[in-house]
Amino acid sequence: MDAVAQRAIRGEGTTEAEWSGWPGLARLPAITPHELVPKNARAVVVAPHPDDEVLSVGGLLAQLAECGRPVEVIAVTDGTASHRGSTEWPVERLARMRPQESLKALQCLGLAIEPIRLGLPDGGLKAMRATLAARLVSLLRPGDVVFTTWRRDGHPDHEATGEACALAAASAGARLAEVPVWGWHWSRPGDARMPWQRAFRLPLGEEALRRKRAAVRAFTSQLRRDASTGSGPVLRATTVQRAARPFEVIFL
Repeated sequence: MDAVAQRAIRGEGTTEAEWSGWPGLARLPAITPHELVPKNARAVVVAPHPDDEVLSVGGLLAQLAECGRPVEVIAVTDGTASHRGSTEWPVERLARMRPQESLKALQCLGLAIEPIRLGLPDGGLKAMRATLAARLVSLLRPGDVVFTTWRRDGHPDHEATGEACALAAASAGARLAEVPVWGWHWSRPGDARMPWQRAFRLPLGEEALRRKRAAVRAFTSQLRRDASTGSGPVLRATTVQRAARPFEVIFL
C-alpha cells in the first residue's frame, strides 16, 4: 500500500474518546501564544479551504486577538468543491456562502479582519504548488509565523498548501508551524506516522475555547446533511469533537 493510501480519509475516523484516552497527548510539551508568535511578529494563517483556519488554530487566533497580536488569514480556495453533484449546494452558492461563513467565524474569534482570497481551484492545489508558493512569498514578511495544514495531513489540498507554505516561508524568512486537521482522522494514538517529536500542545482557556466552538458553528454549509445527494455533513461528528478540545497541537 502506498503512503497516500495509508493516509486515506474514510468513514468517521479515530474517535475523540480514543484520542482523549491516550496519555501521549497530555505529555506533549506545552507552548504559549506568546512563544508561538513573539512580540513584533505577525501570525499568518494559510487555509486551504474556508474552515481550516478555525479547525487548525481557531483557539490560537482567539488568544492572539485578545492580546492584540497582528493576524492575517489567507484563503487559498473558496471551498467550492465541498458538495460535488449537489443541487442544494451548487458551486455558485458555495462561492458566496463559504467566504461569508469564514468571515463570521473570524468575528466569533474576535477578529475584525477580511481574509486575503487567492481564488485557486478547490481540489486542484497539488498541480499549483509552485504558483501558490510564489503568491505566498509576495504576501509574507521576514519574521512572520506561518500557520498552515500539515504536509502529511492526508487531504491533497492540505498537503499541497503545507508544501507551498514551507517553500514560501523559507524564501521569505518566515517561521513555519504545521497543524494536523485530517491527520487525527486516519492516524491512531501513538501512530509513528505523526511527528510527535516536534509536536507542542497549546492549552486553550475557557474564553478561547468558547469562541472556537462558536466559530466552528458558523460553517453551516459543512454541518448540514445534503438532502439532494443524501450525504451527511462534510464536517463529521469526530471532526467537530476534535475542534472542541481544550488544546491545539502544533508541529514546529
